[in-house]
Amino acid sequence: MTILLYNTFFSGKQADSLPGEHIKAMPTLISIIEIGGYPDFSPLYKEMGFDVISVKSVRKALSSMKKLSPDILVAEFNFQSDFRDRTSSLESILATIQGRHPQCKVIVLFEQEYKHAFDRLQAQYRVDAALCFPVTSDHMRAAIEQSR
Repeated sequence: MTILLYNTFFSGKQADSLPGEHIKAMPTLISIIEIGGYPDFSPLYKEMGFDVISVKSVRKALSSMKKLSPDILVAEFNFQSDFRDRTSSLESILATIQGRHPQCKVIVLFEQEYKHAFDRLQAQYRVDAALCFPVTSDHMRAAIEQSR
């Protein structure tokens, strides 16, 4: 969870907070949408109280994670048979999460036809919730609530 420091003064008087008091910021959710083809869940994420960061590649998500520590990551599993030693680019971010952000919960969306490859990924990396396409808002809400 991101923590902000603030020190607010109003009309020469300090506001209800103490100097340097910590307040809770909204939890952060990073959504990686590489291919898409499913509903935009950003309104749902915001309704559930998340500060949403949407990116279009794992590379951009990794860059974002250098600056903040997300509470939840939602990503697509896109099987790439041309990779010699990996099943998808998702492995890079899952390794980063396990090493630097172990508190981050991971929700992965996948195609049924690539379940065999996704199962191999799950054998190596922690995935807190897996949703097979088609994914509805109800499915996503349940996965987020389960991951909290």
